[in-house]
Amino acid sequence: MITEGLKGRDFITLRDFSKNEIETMLEVGLRLKAENAIRRDHRDVLPGRTLLMMFFNPSLRTRNSFEAGIFQLGGHGHFLEPSATRMPTLEGEDVAYQSERIADVARVLSRMGDAIAVRILGGAVEWQYEKSLKIINEFAKYAEVPVINMEDNIYHPNQGMADAMTLWEHLGRDLRGRKLAVSWAYSPSTKKPIAPHHDFMYAASFFGPDIVFAHPPEMRIDPDVEAAIKANVELNSGSYRVVDNMDDACDGADMLYAKNYVCLDLLPPVTSEARHDEMAKLFGKYRCWIADERRMRMLQRAGFFMHCLPCDRGFEVADAVLDDSQWGTPCYDEAENRLHAQKGVMASIIP
Repeated sequence: MITEGLKGRDFITLRDFSKNEIETMLEVGLRLKAENAIRRDHRDVLPGRTLLMMFFNPSLRTRNSFEAGIFQLGGHGHFLEPSATRMPTLEGEDVAYQSERIADVARVLSRMGDAIAVRILGGAVEWQYEKSLKIINEFAKYAEVPVINMEDNIYHPNQGMADAMTLWEHLGRDLRGRKLAVSWAYSPSTKKPIAPHHDFMYAASFFGPDIVFAHPPEMRIDPDVEAAIKANVELNSGSYRVVDNMDDACDGADMLYAKNYVCLDLLPPVTSEARHDEMAKLFGKYRCWIADERRMRMLQRAGFFMHCLPCDRGFEVADAVLDDSQWGTPCYDEAENRLHAQKGVMASIIP
């Protein structure tokens, strides 16, 4: 596996990597996936390595894909729940004998494992939008081993890698001329992160599609991330366009990615605290924003649905879509590809 220049790197945001580096990690993951299908043993890839996984939030796909992945590569995933230890904190947030400075935690864990993975977002940081990434960067600042971002409020790079792998498998590596419909969708929940939307579009932008992003006027995404998506997709011969009607995005598209996410203008630092009641009322204005059969029929004949999961059935997506063998199956391919894409990342960056 040719991964020069990647060994020892942190994996915090896709924006830290070139197109060639993203392609290399995806190719490693796809090779491992193909060989895994014929029961090829890969325990010689990262023999004896330990991945220390710190989860501030619950997880199904992220925890199991990382734990299974490092095991299949010959290593061990060590699950760390912060509530079972002293809470890792930033400078200035110390609580005597109840917390431990991240600078100390990162240094200690570096001497006990070969990589540190952190998942922290939403309520774990009291919905302070920028704080979770700051915490992960603090781990990276003091760790002497690679740090992997398992999701923060802004970025979900491993989900983005799985999304790109799934697009490659269903639409081909060259996405030029392909219309990707991306949309906000309704949910009664007001606690779904925006990070998956960011990294779905940013990961896809390396391969030149025409991204049409639909969202109600109040549901903007991070302007800095949006600018990066637009610049990157245009650099790679694609385009980026925003519409305020879900049907406009779906019309003639090759696939639809539709998911709910929080309203950034009702979260800190825009507001003093998260205003979930106001958000719920706002969301209620857009109950018709759902990936249903009518909208799926607006896609190309071979069109399909994607979602990072977990999804809210009957709100974000209709049962008839998710359970359809053509429309819904790629969504589960996407979930499976969390395992394979992350194996590609770990095999590439863990020394």
